[in-house]
Amino acid sequence: MKEKNLKRKDRIEAPKGPLGVLIPGIGGAVSTTFIAGVELVRKGLAEPIGSLSQLATIRLGKRTERRSPKIKDFIPLASLDDLVFGGWDIYEANAFEAALYARVLRRDHLDSIKDFLSTVRPMKAVFDRQFVRNLDGTFIKEDRDLRARVEALKEDIALFRLTHGAERCVMIWCGSTEIFLKQEDDIHGSIEALQKAIDRNDPRIPPSMLYAVAALESGVPFINGAPNLTIDIPAMLELSVTRNVPIAGKDFKTGQTLMKTILAPGLKARMLGLEGWYSTNILGNRDGLVLDDKDSFRTKEESKLSVLEYILQPHLYPTLYKNYYHKVTINYYPPRGDNKEGWDCIDIFGWLGYPMQIKVDFLCRDSILAAPLVADLALFMDLAQRVGMSGIQEWLSFYFKSPMHKEDLYPEHDLFIQLMKLKNTLRYLMGEEQITHFGLDYYMNGESE
Repeated sequence: MKEKNLKRKDRIEAPKGPLGVLIPGIGGAVSTTFIAGVELVRKGLAEPIGSLSQLATIRLGKRTERRSPKIKDFIPLASLDDLVFGGWDIYEANAFEAALYARVLRRDHLDSIKDFLSTVRPMKAVFDRQFVRNLDGTFIKEDRDLRARVEALKEDIALFRLTHGAERCVMIWCGSTEIFLKQEDDIHGSIEALQKAIDRNDPRIPPSMLYAVAALESGVPFINGAPNLTIDIPAMLELSVTRNVPIAGKDFKTGQTLMKTILAPGLKARMLGLEGWYSTNILGNRDGLVLDDKDSFRTKEESKLSVLEYILQPHLYPTLYKNYYHKVTINYYPPRGDNKEGWDCIDIFGWLGYPMQIKVDFLCRDSILAAPLVADLALFMDLAQRVGMSGIQEWLSFYFKSPMHKEDLYPEHDLFIQLMKLKNTLRYLMGEEQITHFGLDYYMNGESE
């Protein structure tokens, strides 16, 4: 991504026509909550709570100027009215049936948009149970040849575009967490290596990578909402840059990790020490079932554990953060459904080393927190495509537990720094001054000599 290739201010192409949102895992709780929520907002039956793109303002210029438009009025984003939905799932249920099964939204909400939701039907999914062991798909593409699967997905994308008149699309992975995979240079090190691995049906290539290849080769931005390796490899970065398509990920930042990225920066800002942080979760939806497999859980664990290390920087503050104990567990508990409980026991210390404790019991709704992230990411990634951005979109780290980053940089996990990066990127694109919150000039200017 080169600055000279970026379109700024009046050169940014206006969003024209439908914007297709293609979702692997379209029948899951997050996807159906997102789709139903968008339609409820479009009908004036609900508010898009939790969405920066729809509700947040952005300060422009000095405080004295009092310019704070809504983000959606400041930058040329597609409207929620423009969104059309498609995707793939391993079960055949339409969005209404799937939403009923997920038990996230009230029946009166779903009944009010039943006709619309019933028209959103999945395409047959690419699925391989060796990567998601606790699910058994029944609505899947039968061809076992990996290249044929990629081509079938590309055909699906082309047909969706034609059917809906959607020249612009984004793909956002809302499917299950795959088993833990490490980067291997012989299949992940370059586009050539990845393509050869696909051609020889290498058993190490998971379905999520096939979806990503199909998207990028079709000129469709790809967003990874799970902690899967998927696009976090050199081959995918190379493919996204050569095709001039943006990528972003990974793992939606929703419940417990959201709280960590709020609390940990506060502890560090006040120079309070940390002895240990114990986190446990109970949840009962499809995500919980998948994570009941130890290898899928390891993928999630890696994503959740990385947050504190980068925020607290123990190498810079060994007295405060060296050798703290960090434990994360997830327990499948079917009665809770999508209503996850994240419990944290945090042992800290303050002045003279005296110990203190913080207890957090976050009884959250996982899909209610994730749905507005899907909406924002779809709109912002479409913007990135129209601006001419390609490769990793680090400015969208705000939305992820384990944000992608350039190889020689460390990831930024502090929620408040992430928000500043996002808003400053929007200011830059629109030719506005970056906000630094310096403020001293208000008091220095005009002083007598």
